[in-house]
Amino acid sequence: MRVASTIVCLGLAVAALPSDAAQPAAPDFSGAWARMTFGFERPASGQGPIGRYRGRSNVGGNFESPNLTPSAAAIVKQRSEILRSGRDYPNPSLNCWPMVSPYIFRVQEMQMIQKKDEVVFLFMQDHQVRRVRLNSTHPAKVTPSWYGDSVGHYEGDTLVVDTIGARVGREPVLDMYGSPYTDALHVIERYRLIDYDVAKAAQDKNIRDSGPVATEQAASVDEAYRGKGLQIEFTVEDKNVFKTPWSAVVTWRHAGGWVENVCAENAYEYYSGGLTDIPRADRPEF
Repeated sequence: MRVASTIVCLGLAVAALPSDAAQPAAPDFSGAWARMTFGFERPASGQGPIGRYRGRSNVGGNFESPNLTPSAAAIVKQRSEILRSGRDYPNPSLNCWPMVSPYIFRVQEMQMIQKKDEVVFLFMQDHQVRRVRLNSTHPAKVTPSWYGDSVGHYEGDTLVVDTIGARVGREPVLDMYGSPYTDALHVIERYRLIDYDVAKAAQDKNIRDSGPVATEQAASVDEAYRGKGLQIEFTVEDKNVFKTPWSAVVTWRHAGGWVENVCAENAYEYYSGGLTDIPRADRPEF
């Protein structure tokens, strides 16, 4: 009787397990997505990014933000002073380095490839690739890497990505405002599809608030497409840089094409379609 009872209980347990057919389908984020500004959108409520400095020059990050730790504020101030001098401080975009999230969202176009066990992000600038393992966990001891260790899962119509373990290089840059980051960086991203009208309105407002980019990356939005847009809400935590976590939003629409920008020394300007003026000698020097 004991054996028979055990068999019956096991049978009931197996029958209660959900089948693959009962699982909701993952949202379809596939395709190329574009945005025409570098800036982040502020969250509906709560702490947002430090933003631009609103002093006389209006250049650089807001080193007076009360959310910055003293050491981080000093770094942002130094970087802002370099910008005000007419130069640029060392950053991933300028030096062809890999970009951590959320700095990587400054790249104006990306593609999402959804697979059974992972989601792959391809970015148009510098051949950058991010990989997110689905339904997995971070290892007990994470080996730091340029993009960090990213795991994800679906919550209904939303893809949730959790990233830790970003490698801290010589000049760590977290966003276009010049915020640094440390090995305590923890970023959570939430991807979801939104209606066309909402996506277009969000992009238009962000361009008005942040301004258009000074140098376009040859990205384009398909203005004829009236389907869904993609919106990412993300939260950043780094106790060594920010006193409290902060959030922001980036909105994408379907791209009008795909052009890869290669970071290499050459005289060709992809954004002007011509050659840059480089020094030339009137006669051989040797």
